[in-house]
Amino acid sequence: MTTTQRIFTLENGLQCSFQAQRSSVAHVVVAIRAGSRDELDHQQGLAHFLEHNLFKGTSKRKAYHILSRLDDVGGELNAYTTKEETIIHASFLKTDFRRALELIYDVLANSTFPEKELEKEKEVIKDEISSYKDAPGESIFDDFEDHIFRGDPLGRNILGTPESVDKLRRDDILELQSRTYTADRIKLAVVGPFGSERVERTVAELFAGFQFADSDWENTFKGDGQPDRVVENLAQFQDHYMVGWRTCGIHGHDRRSLSLLNNILGGPAMNSRLGLNIREKHGIAYNIESYLNLYSDVGMMGIYLGCDPQQTEKAADLVAKEVTKLRETKLGTLQMSKAKKQFLGQMAMSEDNGLNSAVGAARALLHFGRVNDFETVAAKIQAISAEQLQDVANAYLERDKAFELIYKKQ
Repeated sequence: MTTTQRIFTLENGLQCSFQAQRSSVAHVVVAIRAGSRDELDHQQGLAHFLEHNLFKGTSKRKAYHILSRLDDVGGELNAYTTKEETIIHASFLKTDFRRALELIYDVLANSTFPEKELEKEKEVIKDEISSYKDAPGESIFDDFEDHIFRGDPLGRNILGTPESVDKLRRDDILELQSRTYTADRIKLAVVGPFGSERVERTVAELFAGFQFADSDWENTFKGDGQPDRVVENLAQFQDHYMVGWRTCGIHGHDRRSLSLLNNILGGPAMNSRLGLNIREKHGIAYNIESYLNLYSDVGMMGIYLGCDPQQTEKAADLVAKEVTKLRETKLGTLQMSKAKKQFLGQMAMSEDNGLNSAVGAARALLHFGRVNDFETVAAKIQAISAEQLQDVANAYLERDKAFELIYKKQ
């Protein structure tokens, strides 16, 4: 499934990616390295607040016109915020490419952040915060990152708190933009049925005048929390259990081995080790998974399950046994072959989605300055040995390095 990425850079420094894809639908993504870890101590929730308010008015459009511009032609404009990134994305019919690109430029370059809209959006975000508190199976993921990255802004909840959101001001938004909306922190990706010359010409026409901020802001991990177990009485119907470890970041040498290891342990397939040996064999947990979050300079691997309170300790012991197996027993040749085929098949299916491809390309430019094709990544996955996988398991997944968080049924 060879796909050719055309990388080009505008005169103002904006790096862009284009991938031709035969479809009646196209996608544009802007990735900005501005997330919750870039907030100052008094700005918790600001990156997410900024993202929401990009759509509340520009120098040429009111909020209604921004929301309707693509909706009126069956397209979609949306955005989301992570710990390190803000992603703006649009999907639309191929005939509306210029319309979509111009709209994204407008909200990115010309948002005015009207005070009246800011105050209304605070109420929306506080409702969003409340909705998560009603779902312990979701909120435990955020709280666990706060636990494992304790002492660093990386651990903060992206949404902030009702109190911190109330204190946010328009000046805070402008201050964060001045630190993070720089040329090296903003990347653009296009996926669609176009010629590369047309894409480059259209992007240059619309974005050549974009004025980037001038800043050398960087934030490095400085968390000081030590592994421990925290138990809180927050659940209503079942216990929610999390265990996890700090790992290298997205630039670490072990990142691909960790990704494969995570997929074997508790990835999305129903035949993951956690799925087969805990849910299927013992019938303990309906929801059970492992996951890997890699940030620029640190990462984490976590395991989550929800179960009957009487089964929590047994479930935790079974999880520990599966992790120990990966540390003590090297995978055989057939096991490694099957694990790699599964992982690469999942990657290929994800890349078949145009929006996923565009987001992936923009993020790759953001973190690496390049976009690897599927064959290049597949070759690196195939090169991972059973010895490397076991070494990585032993390097990161030690029992005495584990952080635990349990929401007990009240």
